Amino acid sequence: MLTRTVIERVVAAALDEDAPWGDLTSEALIPADATARAELVAREIGVFSGSEVFRAAFTLTDPSIEVEVRVADGTEFVPGQVLAVVSGPARAVLTAERIGLNFVQRMSGIATLTNRYVAAVAHTGARIVDTRKTTPGLRAIERQAVRDGGGHNHRFSLSDAVMAKDNHLAVLAASGLPLTQALQSAMARLPHTTHVEVEVDRLDQIDAVLAAGVDTIMLDNFTLDDLRAGVEKIAGSAIVEASGGVTLDTVREIAETGVDVISVGALTHSAPALDLGLDIRIRTT
Repeated sequence: MLTRTVIERVVAAALDEDAPWGDLTSEALIPADATARAELVAREIGVFSGSEVFRAAFTLTDPSIEVEVRVADGTEFVPGQVLAVVSGPARAVLTAERIGLNFVQRMSGIATLTNRYVAAVAHTGARIVDTRKTTPGLRAIERQAVRDGGGHNHRFSLSDAVMAKDNHLAVLAASGLPLTQALQSAMARLPHTTHVEVEVDRLDQIDAVLAAGVDTIMLDNFTLDDLRAGVEKIAGSAIVEASGGVTLDTVREIAETGVDVISVGALTHSAPALDLGLDIRIRTT
């Protein structure tokens, strides 16, 4: 979950990066007693995400700033729609403007792209999930955006679950132990609550992994025909995840092969920021 502690840590670091010694422009040009009212306005269609992060950018800059969010996270919006209203000391509003926009544009972009993938597989039982291909330091924020778009999260970190990928299997193979035995030996040392997933990139690898009794088998970069064959071979004995090269053009056909989960790195590493603007009016006395 995206906690208040995480939000404040990430936003405070961004504000410090952007104005380490204050906002010279606002302090030089804007009267100290001036106030501002700003509207966050959509310039394109999208799905909203990042309300609390947007709010924090302003309130951490100046606690007297008021932020009225008019659209709930996960809600679709249209061009021209006012998504939030910010009011308070003009200098502080201007100082926080770019950081607030950066976060909400990024998060809404992820939510919007995720929503398109989710809509594409809505007629199937497949679940769209993200990956660890996130911006360093911003994983919790970007993964909240995936959830706001209707998607789901994969393991949050390397500490959450066992996920043996091709490089892990190569090391195991070098040890001389048969794959099934090596996996079972490792699983015997794990707590019973630990989820175990193994990646395969060929159909002939499935039997050995399946015999080990793992929880999830990832079929990586399989053709559609091989995905269908893999689903048939696994036959419900493990969760089947499809991964590798998934796009909006291919995700529907992948889902129709019968896989349970489709992991999409593009949700976070390739989502474009949405065009949102902050229209500000300054009042002086």
